[in-house]
Amino acid sequence: MDVTRIGTPAAPAPDTAAGSTGGAPGQASFGKVLKDSLAQVNHLQHEADGAIRELASGGTATLHDTMLAIEKAELSFRLMMQVRNKIVEAYQEVLRMQV
Repeated sequence: MDVTRIGTPAAPAPDTAAGSTGGAPGQASFGKVLKDSLAQVNHLQHEADGAIRELASGGTATLHDTMLAIEKAELSFRLMMQVRNKIVEAYQEVLRMQV
């Protein structure tokens, strides 16, 4: 059996690309993920509004589809508000840290 010496691992080369935030390559930034999530919540709210308008005007929308759109929009909005609350709590915790 051949036993070889374990050497010191080489440190990874620093990423010198402009705009790098230190995340893993190919990974979206937190700001982009948050922005995309807000856009998705906004889209669901607009879909629910459109379904309500369609139902109220006597269009082809059914009550069932309209209620599903409303509930999806409400659930996504609640989740977004919980994420917002956690972000605010984390920010306040960072502000309270002693340096």
